[in-house]
Amino acid sequence: MADYNPMFSESEINDALEALVSVHDWLRFAVSRFNEAGVYLGHGTDNPWDEAAALLAHCLFLPPLTDDKLLGVRLTMPERRAFIDLLTQRIELRIPAAYLTHQAYFCQLPFYVDQRVLVPRSPIAELINEKFSRFELAAPPERILDLCTGSGCIAIACAYAFPDAQVDAVDISPDALAVADININEHGLLDRVYPILSDGYDALAGQQYDLIVTNPPYVDADDMADLPEEYRHEPELGLASGHDGLELTRRILAQAAAHLTEHGYLICEVGNSMVELQDRYPDVQFNWLEFTAGGLGVFALSKAQLIAHQHLFEEN
Repeated sequence: MADYNPMFSESEINDALEALVSVHDWLRFAVSRFNEAGVYLGHGTDNPWDEAAALLAHCLFLPPLTDDKLLGVRLTMPERRAFIDLLTQRIELRIPAAYLTHQAYFCQLPFYVDQRVLVPRSPIAELINEKFSRFELAAPPERILDLCTGSGCIAIACAYAFPDAQVDAVDISPDALAVADININEHGLLDRVYPILSDGYDALAGQQYDLIVTNPPYVDADDMADLPEEYRHEPELGLASGHDGLELTRRILAQAAAHLTEHGYLICEVGNSMVELQDRYPDVQFNWLEFTAGGLGVFALSKAQLIAHQHLFEEN
């Protein structure tokens, strides 16, 4: 972790505490400081205003600050001090906001997060909100696998989307599964979402699913060496996947067909490793999905497609 010069001197903090009064005052101050410091966004928000609003809402014990009527509300002195403390950590230590508040949103649902798991941000959320209507599912899925579940956000969102489905939430990390278990409990889904410790499919012998949804690690070695400091707070196990970023994805592809029902689909995110994946398997017609909210590198393959190319996946 790089060392950072302190962003705020004691006199600057005291001046801000006295001069800044309203929600709007403090949001404007935070945005200016974020821009000045060049913080990296991308862990749930894509602009400094929303980043600041997430931190301030946490200090005020409020839901997301979406009501303009709140902008004129005055902060108490303890609230101001709490907010500037979070700003200091966000800027000087480059800690993503979600780790400071221990909350992230996915599919409009709140999730507990800490540095044992990645911050939820997958474009797969759009597919879940659509109930995977782009795909020719024979019926609403009864069994869903969330492979590399992390915080459990995909598994839990799928359980909301399909109230009659059972969802297995699989991860290789006991620490990640501990966080997933917190979220499963908080959402009251103990009877339908099951955390399972497994390296890929290893603990799932004989199990088949109507949908396999996975956001595996896919960052290649070059990109890992170049990551912004914010990403250094996330578990490397959830990011790195060999020199080409596809170490785990190749295993997922080679074994997926055996774990899908007849009309099942694999939905997999590989981010900017999509170029490498397509180059490695030029004969595979990956269905690369487009998203209205942005995001790339998510493909879908049916069981039939996976079987047709099984020999390629097993060779590579």
